[in-house]
Amino acid sequence: MSAIKTAIDELVIANRIVAAEKVCDAFGHVSMRHPENPGRFLLSRGRAPELIEASDIMEFTLEGGTAAGNGKPYLERFIHGAIYESRPDVQAVVHSHSYSVVPFSVIGEKLRPIMHVCATIGPDVPVWDPQVNFGDTDLLVSDMHQGRDLAKALGARTSILMRGHGSTVAGASLREAVYAAVMLEVNANLQLKAQAFGPVTFLTPGEIEKIRARQNKGRPGEGFDRAWQYWLRHAGFPTDE
Repeated sequence: MSAIKTAIDELVIANRIVAAEKVCDAFGHVSMRHPENPGRFLLSRGRAPELIEASDIMEFTLEGGTAAGNGKPYLERFIHGAIYESRPDVQAVVHSHSYSVVPFSVIGEKLRPIMHVCATIGPDVPVWDPQVNFGDTDLLVSDMHQGRDLAKALGARTSILMRGHGSTVAGASLREAVYAAVMLEVNANLQLKAQAFGPVTFLTPGEIEKIRARQNKGRPGEGFDRAWQYWLRHAGFPTDE
């Protein structure tokens, strides 16, 4: 099986997983860097993640231009292109509007890891506000100027919130990005519940570092792959173990 076919199949599964795990509804998207050309990325045509099939996957330049495939692309493909452009380490990006995350984009309270499996979201999750550099907008990232501004605010982090909009996560692999996107929603939901009862004890930076190091070792039956197998079944796919 060719690298590109494998990548497309995995990308379809990733879209179905984020839909099944309630990270994306009719909106949101998942991309991955082209496995053979790091100056390109793969992303579906504009379609709800739950409906995406292999024939929907298109190829784009890092500036958001269509390089291959047919269909109307997502308006916010510039989120993905700008992050790949600024971060050679990033191999996949997930943008979503998951409901528990959005409140943290408009309040003064920071979203921070409170559970060990959520450490992947990172110790610092900033909020990108387009109002700062672009004034009144429709809050969509519709060009490379906004995409690059978002990527600059993300920096070397895993996760960033977008004021009044949603979030974006970046991963060193497709499975890591999907894992981080799901856990961002899980952590937000848990944090909202915990804060209703008083001050929260968050994970320390040292704890986060140790947990992430263990996850990244990728031992069989642990970390991102173990979660991926679990989510495969939720999304209606057989496990690949």
